[in-house]
Amino acid sequence: MLGLLGSNGAGKSTTMNILCGVLSQTEGTVHIDGIDLRKHPEEAKTRIGFLPQNAPLHLDLTVREYLTYCAHLRSINKRNIKTAVNAAMEKCGVAHFRSRVINNLSGGYRQRVGIAQSIIHQPKLVVLDEPTNGLDPNQILEVRKLIKEIATERAVIFSSHILSEVQATCDEIRMIEGGRMVFADTMTAFNNYILPNSLLVYMDNPPPVKTLAAIQGINAIEQLTDGGIRMHFDTSTKVSAKIIVMAVTNNWQLTEIMLEKSSLDEIFVQLSNKTAEPLS
Repeated sequence: MLGLLGSNGAGKSTTMNILCGVLSQTEGTVHIDGIDLRKHPEEAKTRIGFLPQNAPLHLDLTVREYLTYCAHLRSINKRNIKTAVNAAMEKCGVAHFRSRVINNLSGGYRQRVGIAQSIIHQPKLVVLDEPTNGLDPNQILEVRKLIKEIATERAVIFSSHILSEVQATCDEIRMIEGGRMVFADTMTAFNNYILPNSLLVYMDNPPPVKTLAAIQGINAIEQLTDGGIRMHFDTSTKVSAKIIVMAVTNNWQLTEIMLEKSSLDEIFVQLSNKTAEPLS
């Protein structure tokens, strides 16, 4: 699963609309499974499933009627439509609501129906634009689980401006700002984009703050309300090893020491201000 990350207005929805053939790009090419989307749009689109930011639901139809309609739009053979509709409803957990009018479904189940229409024709690529937007925490967990299941069978591009959603679901990240690429790597690399420069240290018999501040490589000391100590250090020095040795020597009774990684928000802000590369 690939996450497309960016702040509001960064160009995520525009990029997805171009990938799915809703908008024509001004330059560059889009290939779906090796097929040029501009030269062979119908053939390429048979391989794409798309859930835009506002799900294209017909609220006055039942779930089954709507998905049957979508199956016809996707040119599924008439003999196979019933099977395709049933499979999509089962996969997305809405089969028990097959006869319910979509307008009477909760937001979470409406989103499930939207996802069902995107996979009804068994596409090779599913593009989901902000699929958890507006859902409550329980609904988000349910939809997230569904998306992960879909990603075991086909490629998924998942767009969001919510950092925790991307972190919880995606393996790869592409971050854009102002329509330009500012990050392209794994989720692990994103989490480690900013090198940590602080330690959280807990001791049962800590020394005076001035003693810790005097350790070579320590730039600042903060005492925390939970009894811990945050120690900002020079990344060019091996401070943690020094602290461990000194703690043992001086009976500081060290109980815990850990690197404090940068928050996702800090990484997002730094990447947002990075000089961007043109999308290719």
